[in-house]
Amino acid sequence: MQYKNTQKTELGAKGEQIACKYLTSHGYKILERNWRFSHKEIDIIAKKENTIHVVEVKTRATTFFERPQDAVTKNKQRFLIAAINNYIQNQPFNGDIQFDIITVLVQPNSETIEYIPNAFYPLCR
Repeated sequence: MQYKNTQKTELGAKGEQIACKYLTSHGYKILERNWRFSHKEIDIIAKKENTIHVVEVKTRATTFFERPQDAVTKNKQRFLIAAINNYIQNQPFNGDIQFDIITVLVQPNSETIEYIPNAFYPLCR
């Protein structure tokens, strides 16, 4: 089991690296990677113009079981919202916040990236 967890961690780290490269090549400035608040984590916090982008990266080796973006559940969205609320309370920022998803499909001879801007909006209770 430990071996599989290591492979999953390495795949996730590779996907985040690919996502950061994608974002920077499209004019985003990476502010934070793997930013933590309590047990909540934001994969990437990036900025473009006057917008902070909260980017959840989902990396998979196959889409057989589900689309990667489907793994960003309502509960995960709540975690991201709580974490970014803490982040902006402690940073000088006056602008917009956008929640995005980047999916990375890593296969032996290719990598496929899908950027989903405004993937979700903060939830109302």
